[in-house]
Amino acid sequence: MSHPIRRVTELVLDQTTVTALRAALTTTADEVVQAIIDEVPPYANALSGRMGVTIRRAVRTALGHYLDLASGNATGGDAGDAAYELGRGEVRDGRSMDALLGAYRVGARVAWRCLAAGAVPAGLPAAEVAKFAELTFAYIDELSAASAAGHADELAARGRDHERHLEHLARDLLAGASPDVLLASVQRAGWQPPVSLTAVLLPAAQARPAYRTLDPGTLVLDDLPDAFGVLLVPDADRSHLLRQLTDRTAVVGPARPWTRASASYARAARARSLSSDIRDTEDHLPELVLSADAEAFADLRARALAPLGTLPVATARRLEETLRAWLLHQGRRDEVAAALFVHPQTVRYRMSQLRELFPDLASPHRVLELTLAVGLRVG
Repeated sequence: MSHPIRRVTELVLDQTTVTALRAALTTTADEVVQAIIDEVPPYANALSGRMGVTIRRAVRTALGHYLDLASGNATGGDAGDAAYELGRGEVRDGRSMDALLGAYRVGARVAWRCLAAGAVPAGLPAAEVAKFAELTFAYIDELSAASAAGHADELAARGRDHERHLEHLARDLLAGASPDVLLASVQRAGWQPPVSLTAVLLPAAQARPAYRTLDPGTLVLDDLPDAFGVLLVPDADRSHLLRQLTDRTAVVGPARPWTRASASYARAARARSLSSDIRDTEDHLPELVLSADAEAFADLRARALAPLGTLPVATARRLEETLRAWLLHQGRRDEVAAALFVHPQTVRYRMSQLRELFPDLASPHRVLELTLAVGLRVG
């Protein structure tokens, strides 16, 4: 990316003045750097040793480009590009743009004092001093702007890289990757692993808006199949999380150790496929258990309720409803009658029919099978 420095005045320094200023470049650069060290705290220790040598060389180069510009021999493009890279480097070194702009302000003041002190004795007419000042400060302003652009671009690039690493980590978690793979993804993303993660499945369009209201350590993906997204919420307070999602079409899985977030996601996804009305999977564990293997559940029902298959459909349905109420109310006839809205004598008659069909109805194993078969409406 090119950042040329444009001229803002018609001033062109004569060769005598330029020669005098070039002779003082090293001294000027040293004074600029020392002033920055003294007056801008973030650079107090940053400009020593090898870094100090590098910065002094960069300052001398910038001043040299400036003199080329002031003498009409260059555009200052190289200086702008160097300032842009300096802004990017400040991000890598962990310093804010405020620190760099402060350094530029100090540098401009000291550089102008030194340049003016050299230009006037070299014969720069008093009438040209104002133009010289304008050119000097405009040059520093444009270097500042180029550095600010580099700083912003580097932050944006790092933000995009960081977001990509976080998304990659989320995909590894959903895929149930090995601990070694997960730890490598964690390190690349700079993410602090929590104790647990809770998966929240919701429409893709709602994923990012919901994400912005949750813990900043939450991981988000909004490009899952069927236009769904997922949030992986760290160490969630479940009741608080559900309240935060009140206005969302969300399914909340169980909390699981962070390396097993895929299990939380799998349960939320299964709950979503079971019913669009489920929000908290913890409230629907029986249905989820019985739907874990739909074919096995169908086989269980077919085998356990086979004796009813010999009856007319309407009769079989009434007896199944009675059996279900009898099992759920533990044989208490009046409660069964109330649940079915029938007379207790009707319950007694139907139960006599059921005992003929299921001679081992008192067997614990038979009771377990029948309870599973008729206890819940699944599918």
